[in-house]
Amino acid sequence: MHFQRPVRSRSQVQIIPMIDVLIFLLIFLIISTQFKKPRNVLRVELPTVHEVPSDKVTDTRSIIAVDAEGRITLDSLSVPEGLLKSYLVAYQKQNPGRKLELEADRKLPLERLLAVWDSLIKAGLQIKDVPARIRLPE
Repeated sequence: MHFQRPVRSRSQVQIIPMIDVLIFLLIFLIISTQFKKPRNVLRVELPTVHEVPSDKVTDTRSIIAVDAEGRITLDSLSVPEGLLKSYLVAYQKQNPGRKLELEADRKLPLERLLAVWDSLIKAGLQIKDVPARIRLPE
């Protein structure tokens, strides 16, 4: 006995239209993509004040000097990297009531200047009580 079998159709994937859609998406993404340019470092010029000659000295201050390479000195004492807060706390104990002044080099990176200010805050000093002078290159 001969039975009829149903004809099975093979499911086919239409590959050509799919390639067209993928090429269209690829072209769209290439055109609409904005490539990032290398980030430039923002150069900040710190403001300077010209000194006004005066015969009157209002008060004596200790100087925190920071050069262009980021080396820090407290008066004439060299401060190792990362220990400014400890030095400031010890300095305040030895010299209570002595005011500080920050003398920074003009070429000092802003990041390093902010790190010095952060150390001043952590040592318990107010930034507004520590005036800053910018040293011009000689």
